[in-house]
Amino acid sequence: MSEITINELEAAINFWRARSPSSGDELSLCKEASALSKPYALMIVQRQATLSSDRLDATARDAWEIYVQAEHR
Repeated sequence: MSEITINELEAAINFWRARSPSSGDELSLCKEASALSKPYALMIVQRQATLSSDRLDATARDAWEIYVQAEHR
C-alpha cells in the first residue's frame, strides 16, 4: 500500500468536511471525516510525517480512496 502524508490526510478530511458539513447541535463530523481524523490525530501526537494506507480501518480506507479518485479526475 502507499504512504499518505499528513498534508494529504488533512486535505482528505477537508474534502469530506466540504462535501458533508458538520451537523447537529454538537457539530459532528460526517463518518468519513471522523474516520480520517483518528489516524490524523495519531500522526500529530506521534510526530509522524506519513502513514501507510494499510493502517486505515475500512471506513477510513473507503473515504481515502473516494477522495483520491475525486482528486484525480
